[in-house]
Amino acid sequence: MSILLDETTRVVIQGFTGDKGTFHAKEMIAYGTNVVGGVTPGKGGTAHLGRPVFNTVKAAVAATEATASLVLVPAPFCADAIMEAADAGIRLVVTITDGVPAQDMMTVKRYLWRYAKERRTCLIGPNCAGVVSSGKAMMGIMPGHIYLRGAVGVVTRSGTLGYEAAAQMKALGVGVTTSVGIGGDPINGSSFVDMLALFEADPETDAVMMIGEIGGPQEADAALFVKEHMTKPVIGYVAGLTAPKGRRMGHAGAIISAFGDTAAEKAEIMRSAGLTVAPSPAELGSTVAQALAGRPTRRVLVSR
Repeated sequence: MSILLDETTRVVIQGFTGDKGTFHAKEMIAYGTNVVGGVTPGKGGTAHLGRPVFNTVKAAVAATEATASLVLVPAPFCADAIMEAADAGIRLVVTITDGVPAQDMMTVKRYLWRYAKERRTCLIGPNCAGVVSSGKAMMGIMPGHIYLRGAVGVVTRSGTLGYEAAAQMKALGVGVTTSVGIGGDPINGSSFVDMLALFEADPETDAVMMIGEIGGPQEADAALFVKEHMTKPVIGYVAGLTAPKGRRMGHAGAIISAFGDTAAEKAEIMRSAGLTVAPSPAELGSTVAQALAGRPTRRVLVSR
């Protein structure tokens, strides 16, 4: 199985006819994703890449029965695009766009809560690599060829570190069920805990890799969740051991501003929750392989 996305998921792309939308739509279609159309206001009624183009998400859903949307629109319009998708009944929205204002994301998160839980849109991102269910479907910008089908779930704040983990695992013959980039912004749609709960419930996911960064409380919250609720081995990584306090490192959310925000502090929090610290990021793949082999240490944190 996989979480969030598979080969049957009907996907539309918001920002379909732009250069970024065109490039990544081609990659997604080539990977096997069921892209059924796209949305570009003002171009409704035309076709692009052999798929219909619509003026609104509501029209796209009515015509194609899409249930998922990839948002590749400029940051100033991103919040409106997400809320439009939610209003149209889209259940999964993956937002790649970087630079979305924090105030806009606060508005989006409040807006999504207007819907009952069973109807509420699941938002992944913004500022993320997307979601890929290995060998099935991809919604995002990741290089699909590095993902071997297998039994490990991946959830990450950093897209490129997620790629590194997948590549290391593939080299060792260890595959991935689904990889989810939750994004590196301080306010995002889904958390580590949200994805860990889905992986825990997925019968074909035997272990989970969680890749964190400096800044914010998500890794500490996830460590507590692992301790109290996870039965599967969790292999973690925290980037930024040498990051200076008060300086943003890459992602908008990767800034040390309070106790518990540094990589070392997060590692200590995870140790106190019963996780183990492995020696280096070069051992991400081998640590997963050891966990799957049933060695005594089944929950591992990797920190650099």
